[in-house]
Amino acid sequence: MAEPQLSVRSARARDLAHRLARRENRTIADVVERALEAYEARETGRTPASEFYARLAAECGTDLDLETVIRASRRPHMGPDL
Repeated sequence: MAEPQLSVRSARARDLAHRLARRENRTIADVVERALEAYEARETGRTPASEFYARLAAECGTDLDLETVIRASRRPHMGPDL
């Protein structure tokens, strides 16, 4: 099945995407996706995941082993009552 395509009618945007893709050795789709993600993060005020986790680590200061926490509270299911 063919990949969905994005049509851009701006020659300037097309040329810029091609130039960036060539310079960074990436596909045009990757360049456009990354640019749109950066725009979304900037405009909506959403912080990138790396910054979020760095801030979380600095504020909490503790690192939990999630597997241990899950195992500690895991209880076997006895099945349905028939």
